[in-house]
Amino acid sequence: DEENELLQFYDHLRAAELDHEASVRLLLSRILAAPDFLFKLETEWPGQEARLVDNQEMASRLSFFLLSSLPDQELLDVADSGQLVSIAGDRRQLNREEILRQTRRMMGQGGAGRLAVQFGCQWLHVRGFDQQNDKNEKLFPEFADLRDDMYNETIQFFTHLLTEDRSILEMLDAEYVWLNPTLSSHYGMEEAYQQSDSTGTWRRVSPVDRNLRGGVLGMATVLASQSGASRTSPILRGNWIYETLLGQKLPNPPAGVPVLPDELPVGLSARELIDKHSSDPACANCHIRIDPFGIALEQFDVLGRLRPNPDTRTRLEDGSEMEGLRGLKEYLLEKRQSDFVAQFCRKLLGFALGRPLQLSDEPLLRQMQQSLQENDYRIMAAVETLVVSPQFTMKRGQSMTSPLDP
Repeated sequence: DEENELLQFYDHLRAAELDHEASVRLLLSRILAAPDFLFKLETEWPGQEARLVDNQEMASRLSFFLLSSLPDQELLDVADSGQLVSIAGDRRQLNREEILRQTRRMMGQGGAGRLAVQFGCQWLHVRGFDQQNDKNEKLFPEFADLRDDMYNETIQFFTHLLTEDRSILEMLDAEYVWLNPTLSSHYGMEEAYQQSDSTGTWRRVSPVDRNLRGGVLGMATVLASQSGASRTSPILRGNWIYETLLGQKLPNPPAGVPVLPDELPVGLSARELIDKHSSDPACANCHIRIDPFGIALEQFDVLGRLRPNPDTRTRLEDGSEMEGLRGLKEYLLEKRQSDFVAQFCRKLLGFALGRPLQLSDEPLLRQMQQSLQENDYRIMAAVETLVVSPQFTMKRGQSMTSPLDP
């Protein structure tokens, strides 16, 4: 029916005296603009209650979640043979073991790398970092040559986290970093790179001084993306930790807040500039929540290099004192770990489902968090809990309210 409809459209264009090339162009435009091409659509179940998806839909959901693409041949074959969902008349039953087996297989065959980019880098707001050109070229002419390596470090880290089923807490504090010769020189870690037991251009360097590196907080992608063009920004870095890692929300800033200069005024450090700005009573309520996080990272410059003798001692809203990256890591792991784990689960579930989360998703989020806790926070515990959940494996009936309805 679809083919006939398109052919009739072509015939209609030719009858309107358009030549063949112009008609084909319009035909292709219609195809490429169609919702069926632009969206990953599923046929609604005509019943009144939710039910399990069919095998092809299950394969599609798995593949777009893990690979950000169409199912590969093995997954298609498994789906075609009915091994993901057993169907007997109107009865359907999920084959959990086969779904989990396919999930583990795809993670080991390229899925980890794609999930690292599409989920990990997107969550941290560094996806496409290798294309950034927002740094002052006069002050940081080396950035253009470094950004590819900076980006690859983050991808290597997340890929390792997934393929080796590591703890998600290593995002906050890891005893290793991924380096190549260029990045090891940028970080001042040439000797550690040369002495690494790993081989190849990219090496897992361990152990590292965890006061200085280890986890995403000391990565150049994060530190550079949350800096300005010409100077560091404790506000940007602090807000990134508060909202991106911990899932907290700030109120909108009051009207008339002055814009801070791109370059530091003569005689002021970044911290002094921020302290002066944050002393305004109208601004203090928000800044006391985020600025201490950013001040703790002032030991790193715009491109993530260590600074000599930085002033990073600060006090948090709850009265906790911390200093530098080490203090920040300890605070997040000891006092905000549950917030971080909850945020990870929210972001992973939202990515997998491709929709905003709802109140009805809360039981699954709690289940994912419990599964992580029971499995030493290994990342696949959350992934495997998710792919066999009702949210991931079922679809609503036509008569049910759509999650997008008001």
